[in-house]
Amino acid sequence: MPFSLRRLAGLFLLFLPVLGQAQTQKTKPAGRISPEALAQIQKIEDTLGVLVYAVVNDSVEAERFAACRALIPALVRALKVENSYKYPFERLKGLSILSPPDSSFRIITWQLFVNDSTYRYYGAIQRNSRELQLFPLRDKKAELDHLPKYDQLTPENWYGALYYNLRQFDSKEGRKYLLFGFDACTFFEKRKVIDVLSFNKTGQPTFGAPVFLRDRPQPGLPEQRLIFEYSAETSVRVNWDEVYQMVLFDHLIPMPSPFGQGMTMVIDGSYDGLKLEKGQWKYIEQVFHDTQETPPFPDPVLDNRKGKDIMGHEKKAKGKPAARKN
Repeated sequence: MPFSLRRLAGLFLLFLPVLGQAQTQKTKPAGRISPEALAQIQKIEDTLGVLVYAVVNDSVEAERFAACRALIPALVRALKVENSYKYPFERLKGLSILSPPDSSFRIITWQLFVNDSTYRYYGAIQRNSRELQLFPLRDKKAELDHLPKYDQLTPENWYGALYYNLRQFDSKEGRKYLLFGFDACTFFEKRKVIDVLSFNKTGQPTFGAPVFLRDRPQPGLPEQRLIFEYSAETSVRVNWDEVYQMVLFDHLIPMPSPFGQGMTMVIDGSYDGLKLEKGQWKYIEQVFHDTQETPPFPDPVLDNRKGKDIMGHEKKAKGKPAARKN
């Protein structure tokens, strides 16, 4: 029997009390994992590895759902081990585990494929502490009637995504973190998101911040996050570029959907960007402007032979027959 979207949303609510009990007051940063704790967490990781593989790869919807349901409390058990923040969970390839250079927290996310047009996202933020401080993330975008570009969100109404990169930066309000995420969305449309994570004075996380300086479709209302929606036929880059020291992303233009779904967005071969200036990300249109009057042509291969034939051998002198070998 197919699982409804409502039952999927209820799955996370079922385990919220379990996750909530794991939160504690601020403690000292995590230290070295004891041999006993290491053995305990490695044993749980064996179970987690099986569950994560099933969530990502099982072809049966019910099996993926059951594995996801079992994964949540198993992950909490592992994170409750003292100093678990120091354990990398390197064998859990199906989970995204990201932490910033300041090592103040790590964010764990994963994707559950339900069917061709339904995906659910799960995750949690673990603070760097000896005793577990955990903030569960509840994906609520299925209940929204709009893209929350202008909304600040909490862990309880998180815009769910699978995060693939993280970039810390400082602003006048304090340290913040750019989160780069993928949302598989539907069969016809995909999304990528640049979200902003910050923590208030009591250590509570918030998603979204008015740090993007670009033309605003609604004057006076700054965007809290950037959401790029595009055709599933298109591959879109949205990421930090270490060489150019800025965020680079494909410029999108509208065109008729190849699936007959009206208009959709595709790339046009150019790039836009975001440059950090005084704690804010300034939008830069058309990052690259290299042009030339004539098309580039490589030098013809045979124009620089310099005494060699087409095979690259030295030419024989004219009028002198080649020596005959006996």
